Amino acid sequence: MRLGRERPSENIEDRRGMGGGFGMPGGGIRVPIGGRGGIGIGGIIVLLLLWLVFGINPLELLSGGGVQIPRQTETQTRTGEVANDQTTDFVARVLGSTERVWTEKFQAMGRRYDPPTLVMFSGMIQSACGMAQAAVGPFYCPPDQKVYLDLSFFEEMQQRFGATGDFAQAYVIAHEVGHHVQKLLGIADKVTQARMQAPDAEANALSVRMELQADCLAGVWAKSANDSAQILEAGDIEEGLNAASAIGDDRLQKRSQGYVVPESFTHGSSEQRVRWFKRGFDTADMNQCDTFTAQSL
Repeated sequence: MRLGRERPSENIEDRRGMGGGFGMPGGGIRVPIGGRGGIGIGGIIVLLLLWLVFGINPLELLSGGGVQIPRQTETQTRTGEVANDQTTDFVARVLGSTERVWTEKFQAMGRRYDPPTLVMFSGMIQSACGMAQAAVGPFYCPPDQKVYLDLSFFEEMQQRFGATGDFAQAYVIAHEVGHHVQKLLGIADKVTQARMQAPDAEANALSVRMELQADCLAGVWAKSANDSAQILEAGDIEEGLNAASAIGDDRLQKRSQGYVVPESFTHGSSEQRVRWFKRGFDTADMNQCDTFTAQSL
C-alpha cells in the first residue's frame, strides 16, 4: 500500500503493556473461542448491568463484532504513549484514511462523521463492553465507540491463516470502522434490539448481515481512498479478498472443529465475505451495502 499521502490519525490510544484491569469480580469475561471457555459469575453480573444500561448484549458485541478466531497471544511491553514504530504508523495512516473517506461520505449526506478511537492493547483490555482477551480478535465496542486491536493478531493472520500483506491488515481495521459507521447511522442499535428479541437462529442470521455489511463498507472505503489518493498497489485487493476468505465462518469452523454448522454462523461464509467486500469495492457506494434487504447473501 502507498499511504504516504494519508494523514496519520490522532485518535489512537496505545495501552500495550498497561495491563487489562484484573479487578473485575469473578475473573471477568472469558469469551468462548472454538467451543472452549465460559463466563465467570462476576462476568455474568457485568453483562447484565451493561445489557440494562446500554440495551445491548456486550458478549455478542465481543464475539459478533470482531474477527473471532481461535488464537494464542503474546505479552508485549509498551508505555502508555503511542510507540513510534512502523506498524503503529501503518495503523495510524489506515485509520486516518478511513477518517478522510467517511468524513467526505457523511458530508455528502449532510451529516457529520465523528471518528472512532482505536485502542492498541496486548493480552487483555477493559472496554465499555467489558473485559476482553486478545483471543476475541479485533472488535468494535459501540458504548465507547472504540476499535480494539492487539497488533499480534496481524502476525497470527499471516502465520496461521495465510492472510498475508499490508492490505489484509488494512481490511481488518476498515471492517471494524465499518461497524462504527453502522453505529453512527443507527443500524447497530436497531439490529442489536432485534437480535435480543429473536430466536437464536434468527439472531445469528442478523449478525451475519451486520458483518457482511461491514465488509462491504470496508470495500467502499478501499475504492474511495484509492480513487482520491491512489493507496493501492498491485496485489493489494487480492490480499484483502484472501483475508476475507480466510476468516469466513465455514473455514474457521472446519479448522477448529472439523465440520461446519451454517445455522451457527455469525460473520458469514468465506464466499459471502469476499462477495460483499468486492461489492463495496466495485461500487464505492454505501447504498449498495444494504445486506438487510438483500434476498440473497
